[in-house]
Amino acid sequence: MVLRGYGLHHLHLRKRMHSKREKFPSPDKKIRFLDNLVLIVSALGPLMTIPQLLKIFIFHDAEGVSFVSWTAYTIFSFVWLAYGFAHKVKPIIVSNILWIVFSFSTVVGIILYGNGFL
Repeated sequence: MVLRGYGLHHLHLRKRMHSKREKFPSPDKKIRFLDNLVLIVSALGPLMTIPQLLKIFIFHDAEGVSFVSWTAYTIFSFVWLAYGFAHKVKPIIVSNILWIVFSFSTVVGIILYGNGFL
């Protein structure tokens, strides 16, 4: 049954298109390796912010760290997190939860120890 005029026919077509998803985990070893690598990198990427956070919170020095940039990174991470949840993509979800924690911590450090917000 196609419900024309209500926009629901698109939903019906979309359900059929997306029913042909790839199997997870993939039977292909190369794709499985890439899936695992992306998950690891999605966690390691945000961890590279730790030296910045140590500089800010241990030495109380946020000079040269942009408040506007780190605030934007935090906001953008929320958008990516919503996208990850909407599409159920684990690496995007993991990565952006970590990015939100670390970038928000950086923003807090800039507020506490910075000499200006720009």
